[in-house]
Amino acid sequence: MPLSMSKEVFITCAVTGSGGTQDRSPHVPRSPEQIAKSAIDAAKAGAAIVHCHVRDPETGKPSRDPKYYREVTERIRDSGTDVVLNLTAGMGGDIVFGDVENPFPVNAKGTDMVGATERVAHVADCLPEICTLDCGTMNFNEADYVMTNTPGMLRAMGKMMTDLGVKPEVEAFDTGHLWFAKELVKEGVLAPNALVQLCMGVPWGAPNDLNTFMAMVNNVPTDWNWSAFSLGRDQMPYVAAAVLAGGNVRVGLEDNLWLGKGQLATNAQLVERAGTIIENLGARLMTPAEVRAKLGLTKRAPSAR
Repeated sequence: MPLSMSKEVFITCAVTGSGGTQDRSPHVPRSPEQIAKSAIDAAKAGAAIVHCHVRDPETGKPSRDPKYYREVTERIRDSGTDVVLNLTAGMGGDIVFGDVENPFPVNAKGTDMVGATERVAHVADCLPEICTLDCGTMNFNEADYVMTNTPGMLRAMGKMMTDLGVKPEVEAFDTGHLWFAKELVKEGVLAPNALVQLCMGVPWGAPNDLNTFMAMVNNVPTDWNWSAFSLGRDQMPYVAAAVLAGGNVRVGLEDNLWLGKGQLATNAQLVERAGTIIENLGARLMTPAEVRAKLGLTKRAPSAR
């Protein structure tokens, strides 16, 4: 198959994520102020989109408190830095079961299950240009934890996002998630020109090999926009792979803490490294304004409601 390399590429920086990485690197931002600053630095380094989770400022543990999202959003917008804001809507679907012989009752300490409206509440308040829609239920590399996204929940959340004028970014962890995303477009829940993030090498989703990657790519409709990432040491190789396969790229501390062996990275450094790879391949980095035009996004004013 001939290469269909991208000539114009946008970088998404996934700033902090919801994993337990807060104590593994001093560069993982915790507070809304730190998250906003790291996002702004990433934008100045070349990221057209910043993808933001929030954390408890004291413990660094993942949070979905709307006031933290509001503060991050306002700090980024009020900074005057031009960047496309992408907020996660993946929180609030966590189930931790009991042991294998006694799955019920579920573990109340780890379980965080709320309704569709509450999962999208911070999106309705902050009105980012993009928010994520994890398009399926996933078993991660944890014994009794399940990230739960039922078809009914996804239909409800997807419609809410679309009605708000916020573009859903379909996070696809396996080919079945793309199958369902196509169904959501067919049903009119998502707009036809969907946006997809291919999530590679996340246990136990699509395995991290190029054959599987191309199977994912080949399942994305030609009129959709997509980008891709992989974890850890494979983050930068997947920058090249995504560009060569015709897509865009995602890097950041959500997925990888390292710039090189023994060298902890900042978000800005990861974006700069990705930008160098992209430009050395002969492609050009897209600006936030160009991304808005390409994806049909509406830029929000500072402190907009």
